[in-house]
Amino acid sequence: MPCIEMHRLSDGAVYRFLPQAPAADGSPRYRRADKDIWILRDPDFGWIVWDAGEQALMGRPWAVALKDQGAAPPECVWVSRKDANAFVYRLVNVA
Repeated sequence: MPCIEMHRLSDGAVYRFLPQAPAADGSPRYRRADKDIWILRDPDFGWIVWDAGEQALMGRPWAVALKDQGAAPPECVWVSRKDANAFVYRLVNVA
């Protein structure tokens, strides 16, 4: 299973997410290399960025509807929020 990187468009910051054991439903999950932040599949929102420490939804794909999301996080633009700030990322699969 490949790693995932989130590339922040505003300043070029890159965050790497590493594959973890699948969720109970068998869907893949990824944990950020340096924090307890996850990319995982939510039954209501589809693929999301989840902050486990704060128990908060932090980001999701911008223009891919839940019905169009496949078995893996979509490689597309994602939008996230942290407190009063919003950020735009591009999700990239890394071999």
